[in-house]
Amino acid sequence: MEKLNIGIILGSTREGRLSPQVGEWVKRIADERGDANYQIVDIADYKLPLLGEADATEQATAWNAKLAELDGFVFIVQEYNHSISASLKNALDYAREAWNNKAAGIVSYGSVGGARAAEHLRGILGELSVADVRVHPALSLFTDFENGATFKPADLHLINLNGMLDQVLAWSGALKTLRVPAEVL
Repeated sequence: MEKLNIGIILGSTREGRLSPQVGEWVKRIADERGDANYQIVDIADYKLPLLGEADATEQATAWNAKLAELDGFVFIVQEYNHSISASLKNALDYAREAWNNKAAGIVSYGSVGGARAAEHLRGILGELSVADVRVHPALSLFTDFENGATFKPADLHLINLNGMLDQVLAWSGALKTLRVPAEVL
């Protein structure tokens, strides 16, 4: 059986964001496992304007094509005002079918581990027919980031990260059967 393709979605586009550091950590740990093809997907690379404000056919086509290649996701989510970033919500809204019948894990960070943003994201993912998994690494801005800028996660997060990846792969594999035409099975 071929390996699943899992996208690590960076959920922020702002200058000075921390999500690339967290995403690289997730990718490094995931790649060491060797059980799937993991790739960073940076929503900033797609230059998506606010939905409905400009013709974004080219950007939306590229974004949807990237999502369609993936079997599952790990969202790197930072808490902004008790929710997800506007850029992540916008990117979620630019696709529909490309999200359907896939699984997702969430790695969040913020003053309370990004828990409120993760909970908001779970509701949105449900509407997009994405099955979010239970295990959720929650990183603290106070203990996992030196001076609020340099990511230095506590070792205890490895247990949750690996548990989340186990669940994402199990669910992604199961849900892939819903997307594969019957004649291929």
